Amino acid sequence: MKNKENFILGLFAGATIGAAVGMLFSPHKGTVLRRAIRRKGEDIADGVTENIEERIGQFGDTVTEKLELLKDDLKSRFSAACESINHR
Repeated sequence: MKNKENFILGLFAGATIGAAVGMLFSPHKGTVLRRAIRRKGEDIADGVTENIEERIGQFGDTVTEKLELLKDDLKSRFSAACESINHR
């Protein structure tokens, strides 16, 4: 578990250092660069949000399907039990 945490920490640190070096050597002014970074961040956030919403929708559909199957199964078992009791 500790190795995983160290890896994630190293990945984050590397990304941060890489971003800082990229900003230092960028040919754009600071305001232009910040605007571009903000837009890219917003695009990524929108993509993540859409992906999460899609997965939540898929999960909801799956749960609904499973509940319908369970309901149908319970109805058939209940009907079978009632018929068994009535035939005695």
